[in-house]
Amino acid sequence: MITSKQRAYLRGLGSKINALHQIGKDGISDNFINAISDALDANALVKIHVLETAPYTAREASIEMTEILGAECVQVIGRKFVLYRESENSPKLL
Repeated sequence: MITSKQRAYLRGLGSKINALHQIGKDGISDNFINAISDALDANALVKIHVLETAPYTAREASIEMTEILGAECVQVIGRKFVLYRESENSPKLL
């Protein structure tokens, strides 16, 4: 669990990055989960965009992704959300 101050700091960092991954009409697949897990291992902070054709809202997708990946949801705004997971390979953010 991260504190509210840590979450606020991560929100600031998350606002500066682009959403490089997106969830489309196929939803959340095993390949997508593996790609996000690799991105979290490399960067610790990932922004994901949920397309209008997706079967999930951004909030629903963030909840499912956090449960599957063991990550923290930092922020959900509109159709985008930011995930954080600390790893040995990623830069130390907190």
